Amino acid sequence: MKIHYFAWLRERLNRAGDEVTPPAHVITLADLVAWLRSEDEALDLAMENAAIFKLSIDARIVPWDTPIAGAREIAILPPMTGG
Repeated sequence: MKIHYFAWLRERLNRAGDEVTPPAHVITLADLVAWLRSEDEALDLAMENAAIFKLSIDARIVPWDTPIAGAREIAILPPMTGG
């Protein structure tokens, strides 16, 4: 599964994404984010206030409790400003 990072999160991590194979206990997006953060200190620090992030599965924004089964791409979207 491909994980995409956007905006300032991508800049802070210095990468656009990762290819991951989550363990079997990772069922929902919330589980996935918790697992990713436990595996990556930089991501953990960047997502300290995780509730501000939107998540998408295959280009569709969905709630954090959405199951990830069958997902090809997950995007982590920080809040953005601009005009």
